[in-house]
Amino acid sequence: MNSEFWKAALVRAVRTVAQTAIATIGTTAMIEQVNWIAVGSASLLSGILSILTSIATGLPETQPMIEYRYMDENGVPVDGHYMLVHNVEEDVCDGETCDLSKYLDGDGK
Repeated sequence: MNSEFWKAALVRAVRTVAQTAIATIGTTAMIEQVNWIAVGSASLLSGILSILTSIATGLPETQPMIEYRYMDENGVPVDGHYMLVHNVEEDVCDGETCDLSKYLDGDGK
């Protein structure tokens, strides 16, 4: 787990904490009725759970990714027809060509 992973995990955790705080505060009718200890506790716990979930499942935005463009019969990329392939092994690409056959369906799509 590199610094890119920890930065992305922290961003997710902060968003989760904010969402939990908003949801918890939103359950009360008036601002003076907010139980700030409960808001802080629930928000902190959600942040910890977010970090643990990121460690356990990984973060797709930090995984290697290749954009694969479909080509016509002349080898020209077809506009609007592409896919993003996540978790690509490093040996898939050799220079400018990539063998993505194991990531595609049997008909190459």
